[in-house]
Amino acid sequence: MRHIIWKFWKAWDFDKEEKWLNEMAAKGLALAGVSFCRYEFEDCDPGAFTYRLELLQENIRHPESQQYIRFVEGMGAKHVGTYSRWVYFAMPASEGPFELHSDNESKIKHLNRILALLIPATFLCAATGLQNLLLLWSGDGVWGNAIGYVNVAIALWAGSGIRKVRKKKKLLQKEQRIFE
Repeated sequence: MRHIIWKFWKAWDFDKEEKWLNEMAAKGLALAGVSFCRYEFEDCDPGAFTYRLELLQENIRHPESQQYIRFVEGMGAKHVGTYSRWVYFAMPASEGPFELHSDNESKIKHLNRILALLIPATFLCAATGLQNLLLLWSGDGVWGNAIGYVNVAIALWAGSGIRKVRKKKKLLQKEQRIFE
């Protein structure tokens, strides 16, 4: 039986999304597909799968992305879905532990890809918002008011996500220095 669950996740909370998917699998729901805020599940044996998420460097059609997906599938995982550059993998739990990032260096690279996605989008939102607010303050247009405030609010919200990702990255870098 198919189950559709609508849920919003922030890009910087990918680890929480991954944890949620694994909790769903523990309840007997296997991820069958994903799109914006939409998760499609199928019934499965409880705990049958372990899920991992990865933000690709390039879009899904890029040869490097396709090569990476084939590499992970070669480890026994299944590519169960893609949303934008995010890919979702499932590994049968019977295969043992499933990690995409076994060392701090690869975890840091993954966080850098997330930052490379968030930082330009945040600055674009902030610049657009400030431009709209300047138009409003100069007396040009009412819509600049609402659009400007919304864009600035989104930029501040995404900025808090950037801080969270940077904090995770700094902790990994500190841990990496300890073990070097």
